[in-house]
Amino acid sequence: MAVELGEIRTERLILRRFGDADLPSIVRIQSDPATHPHDQWPATPEHARALITLWDRHWLEHGFGYVAVVEARSGGIVGVGGVQTKDLEGEEVLNLYYRFHPDSWGKGYAPEMAGAVVGWAERALPRLPVVIVTNVGNVPAQRVARKLGFTQYKEDDYEGVPAKYYRNRL
Repeated sequence: MAVELGEIRTERLILRRFGDADLPSIVRIQSDPATHPHDQWPATPEHARALITLWDRHWLEHGFGYVAVVEARSGGIVGVGGVQTKDLEGEEVLNLYYRFHPDSWGKGYAPEMAGAVVGWAERALPRLPVVIVTNVGNVPAQRVARKLGFTQYKEDDYEGVPAKYYRNRL
């Protein structure tokens, strides 16, 4: 895909490709057990670093991907999120992902970040639907999906775990 995701600014956030200096903050968020109550894999620094390597490869191949979510006022990284391409049951989609440090929960950062990224995706890659797949018990992620206007279209296992599937258009 010949599309580039540049920096996106919202009222309170800066969304940008992460760099080497961001890795400690992203590993801290990704390896915090509190941010993984519904995941089947352990929240470890090693797993976080492996994910970051995959995310970086996606950026190199596609020109977009998961981003560092920076609080504009403080300049600190409060989360990670964005979209990546994914084959979901034979359909190419954009997977919307968001994970925030517990200190930033309850501030509305997830829907703010996700809304900006989905807006970009709908303009830049209009042929691809945006999907959210979340554990059936992950009520906060489901709440974000509904705030974004996503529709739940099925409930089924995802990688062996009961999940709810949402998308921005059916």
